[in-house]
Amino acid sequence: MSRKFAILLIVLGLGLALDLMTKIMVLRLMPLGSRIPIADGCLNLVHVHNKGAAFSLLNGLSAGFTRPFFISITGLVLGVVGYLWWRLPPGCWQAALGYSLIMAGAAGNLLDRIRQGEVVDFLDFYWGHYHWPAFNVADSLVCLGAAILVWTILTGEKAGNASNPV
Repeated sequence: MSRKFAILLIVLGLGLALDLMTKIMVLRLMPLGSRIPIADGCLNLVHVHNKGAAFSLLNGLSAGFTRPFFISITGLVLGVVGYLWWRLPPGCWQAALGYSLIMAGAAGNLLDRIRQGEVVDFLDFYWGHYHWPAFNVADSLVCLGAAILVWTILTGEKAGNASNPV
């Protein structure tokens, strides 16, 4: 098994498991709309549902539109990112990790949309009255994967075609 494929399997398995477990815990242990302070002044656990995209964009549109729209878009994103991952030269493990994290996060939120038509969010970071929109593990995986890809592009991964690893 190639290193690239091993990275994909491990990241998908662990990422999906962590995302699913945390969302199940929130669904079972916290009433919708509830809040549990974790770190005073910066972090709450909340239980909210997001029918829209990142930062609740398009949240106000009808479920008849948003559910199939976001399922389709996420499927398309998974296809494109999967293709880019597949095209990576064997030694580009950093880019493989970035793409794998993005696929794991997208798949986690896709499962929510298929199962219940919306995504469960529960991490609420804030400073004073300024709140970052609530998010979840899947969102964190996508952001981490994107950051790794940016880092890989900026530093030029030392393998195969270092000038364009992604």
